[in-house]
Amino acid sequence: MYKKLDTDTINAILETGIEEFANNGLDRANINVIAKKSGVSVGVIYKYYKDKDSFFLACVRHSLKLLDQVLNDAFSDDADVMTCVRRVVYALIEHSGKHRNYNVMYNEITSGSCKKYAALLAKEIEACTAQVYEQLMNKAKRSADVEINIDSRMLAFFFDNLLMMLQFSYSCDYYRERMKIFCGEDILNNDEKIAEEFIRFIGSVLGCTK
Repeated sequence: MYKKLDTDTINAILETGIEEFANNGLDRANINVIAKKSGVSVGVIYKYYKDKDSFFLACVRHSLKLLDQVLNDAFSDDADVMTCVRRVVYALIEHSGKHRNYNVMYNEITSGSCKKYAALLAKEIEACTAQVYEQLMNKAKRSADVEINIDSRMLAFFFDNLLMMLQFSYSCDYYRERMKIFCGEDILNNDEKIAEEFIRFIGSVLGCTK
C-alpha cells in the first residue's frame, strides 16, 4: 500500500516532470527518469496520474498557478494602465529567469507530439489572460492622450504576443540568441533596460506617455 504523498512531494515531482518535458518533449520524456530524480517509484507516479500524458497535463497546470499569480498581483487593485503594464513586465522577466523550464515547456506545446493538446491548453492558458488584457486595453483607450482606433481584443492579442516573445527570449535557446543579435551580446545582463524600453514602447503605442 502506497503512503499518501504530501503537497511538497507532489510539487517536487511535478517540477521534475516540467524539467524533463522541457528538455525532451512529451514523446521522449521518460517517467522512469522523473521517478528516479524525484526519489519515488514509477508506481507511485502512476498511482496519481494514469499515464504519461495525464502527468504532462498536470505539469502544465502546475506551472500555470504561478503565472496566474503574476496576473493577479499585477491587477490586484485599480492601478492605472502603465502601472499594470510595468508590474506585468517586471514580474514576467523575473518569473522567466526563475522558471525557465516553464516557458520552454509552453514553447514545446506548439510543436511535436504536444500539438495534440494545443487546442485544450490554449483555452486553459489564454482564456483568462485574453479577458484581463482586453479590459486593460479598454482602460488604455479611455485614458489615452490620443484616440486609438484599434479593436481592444486585437490590441490585447498584440500585447500578449509581445509578452510571450519576451518570456521565450529569456527561456528558449534560439530566442535568447535572437535577442542578443538584435539587442547586443550583453542584453541578458540588463533586465532593467529590457523592461524599461519595453514599457516605453507599449506606452507610446497606447498613448500613455505620462
